[in-house]
Amino acid sequence: MKLKTTLIIVAAAAAGGYWVLGGAQASINGARAIGTYSTGAFDAGAAEIVDYDPKSKQLFVVNGDAKTVDILDISTPSEPKKVAEISAANHGKAPNSVSVHEDLVAIAIQADDKTQPGKVAIYKTSGEFVKDFTVGALPDMVIFSPDGNFVLAACEGEPNADYSVDPEGTVAIIDISKGVDRGTVKIADFKKWNSSGAPRGARIVKTGATAAEDFEPEYIAVSPDSKTAWVTLQENNAVGVIDIAAGEIANVVGLGFKDHSQIPLDVSNKDDAIKLNTWPVLGMYQPDTIIAFEIGGETYLAVANEGDAKDYDGWSEETRVKDLTLDPEAFPNAAELQDKANLGRLKTTTSLGDTDGDGDHDKIYAYGGRSFSIWNAAGEMVFDSGDDMERILSERFPNEFNSTNDENGSFDNRSDDKGPEPEALEIGKMGDKTYAFVGLERMGGFMIYDVSTPTAPIFIDYVTTRNFEGDPAAGTAGDLAPEGIKFISKSDSPNGKAMLAVANEVSGTTTLFELTSD
Repeated sequence: MKLKTTLIIVAAAAAGGYWVLGGAQASINGARAIGTYSTGAFDAGAAEIVDYDPKSKQLFVVNGDAKTVDILDISTPSEPKKVAEISAANHGKAPNSVSVHEDLVAIAIQADDKTQPGKVAIYKTSGEFVKDFTVGALPDMVIFSPDGNFVLAACEGEPNADYSVDPEGTVAIIDISKGVDRGTVKIADFKKWNSSGAPRGARIVKTGATAAEDFEPEYIAVSPDSKTAWVTLQENNAVGVIDIAAGEIANVVGLGFKDHSQIPLDVSNKDDAIKLNTWPVLGMYQPDTIIAFEIGGETYLAVANEGDAKDYDGWSEETRVKDLTLDPEAFPNAAELQDKANLGRLKTTTSLGDTDGDGDHDKIYAYGGRSFSIWNAAGEMVFDSGDDMERILSERFPNEFNSTNDENGSFDNRSDDKGPEPEALEIGKMGDKTYAFVGLERMGGFMIYDVSTPTAPIFIDYVTTRNFEGDPAAGTAGDLAPEGIKFISKSDSPNGKAMLAVANEVSGTTTLFELTSD
């Protein structure tokens, strides 16, 4: 089965506290922060996923610290204020995601023991509880279908800390077409891949695990016609295709690997320098956020290539290149490569690389794509942004390049990990242009691309409110670690202008940006 879509894998970058305008071919001509709500909680997940109700002019923001969904009134965008909250206490331990459709709010809530089945709780936008549904283990993301007939939840099924329990990853499909009270649940699983294993270009991470156990659904997109959905399997470097009516996973597509012998990246946090070089490394795209959108009657998928490893107390795939035994024929200069100023510090995996089974590594893999890509309907990549993200950061913020998200003065800190880590992603249309807004988890802020022609996206610019002179823990460093982005169109906006709402996990802030266009 074909992927039935074009994948756009979108990455982003962030930096210092202003908007720098570029990209004359684009319609956007400005973006400015106009209002911020702060929880006052630092590095506690107090502002994660955000959605918007245009009727009440309210944002619904996951607050992992308080274990609530905070309801923010943005009828005056310059003064967002909290007016209510929905607690997860009656349904489980903590909310992980929220989605709004008309007068309903769906919340994904994990159980006290994350390896046990979680809940999707449905509320009215007024805060009135309607019904909850039992779903798979660790529901990490929830979304309504565009027609409002279904609620889908990506149930990650992460193992416990000592890896003695590893529940299966699943996708819950809740049919509410006859009303929430009469809603039914189908659990789509990956058991059919237990015998065949991961498809080409994907991976089973832990030796001995079945595909159903190892696949970890992360984020869901739904087609405009509400018939098909796609779920990222981040750690597995794959995307699952979901037949919504049938209630099953129809296909799993491996995303392949990025050849860093041709595409530069910075791989060391111990060289005290920006060094965007090519290396004998393959990058796993490992997408997080995925969003479906339509141009010219064709459906596309935008995907942020964050990267992630399975790293637990009881078992971890993570190691560094310096600790690998490299095949002498594949890497005759192994000693040089494994120097900490070269590849030695790069985090890599033990789950891939020994292609001939002789105990040494014939290939080296990195986590995350540090880029955005475009895939056609046959699952073939037709565009990749290459080294755009790190190159742009190195040029604009040479003193803060690849900083981490909870500490200033952290130049080059994330180069050995996943670089800027594009994670949050949103698609918005302004006039006849379609844009991708992509948040960088580590540097903060978001990049903007014009994706009106999906085979040739145009980089527009980078926006950030991070203050590299401030103290993150004291709340003076601005917005840190965008986790969720919501585009608000002019017609839905409280002030008649297109906006972005950005929820920032580390700073615990939700900031509104006003967008203007030619």
